Amino acid sequence: MTLLSFLDYASVIVFAVTGALVASRAQLDLVGFAFIACLTAVGGGTVRDLLLDRDPIFWIAQPSYLAAAGSAALIIFFTAHLFESRMRTLIWLDSLALAVAVAAGTGIATAMGHSASIIVLMGIVTSCMGGLMRDVVVGDVPVVLKQGELYVTAAFAGAATTVLLQNYLPDIPYRLLIGAGVTWVLRAGSIQFGWNLPVYKSKPPRS
Repeated sequence: MTLLSFLDYASVIVFAVTGALVASRAQLDLVGFAFIACLTAVGGGTVRDLLLDRDPIFWIAQPSYLAAAGSAALIIFFTAHLFESRMRTLIWLDSLALAVAVAAGTGIATAMGHSASIIVLMGIVTSCMGGLMRDVVVGDVPVVLKQGELYVTAAFAGAATTVLLQNYLPDIPYRLLIGAGVTWVLRAGSIQFGWNLPVYKSKPPRS
């Protein structure tokens, strides 16, 4: 298994777990669990591959990605009740998936020889689109849009770090690992310590 395949599998499995936990909060049936888990797991990677014109899309080339996501959904269907706080677990697992997916997206775009801006964009797309689809389908406010939270910003910082290290660190695996680390630290800081961006506050019009 290549490094990029490993990163894709890791992000698929962790995102599938987050999707299944969301399904448990929505009290869906087993089919609903599988659907939300698979949508979350492969959504970002699918958009990435479509934009990069990768043929075939990664989970069509290797259906085992869907099997992994479905297996995660099945396990969570029978074990979700064991988590004391599914929301807290969901948030932290999502932060881990975000970091891994940033590494997967930037790694694939780098391997395909794309420019720095495309590499950064693919890191963001891979890491954010699956969770966005998940939240929209179940009717939640997408976490990427929640007020001031470092989510897309964390993904951008991690992907940009990977690109900036190209001239200083020739080994791709180390660049991807550092980029993922930056992403996770920022996201974890937002969760644990309330790090956030300033938000717009409207002011009443002058009379």
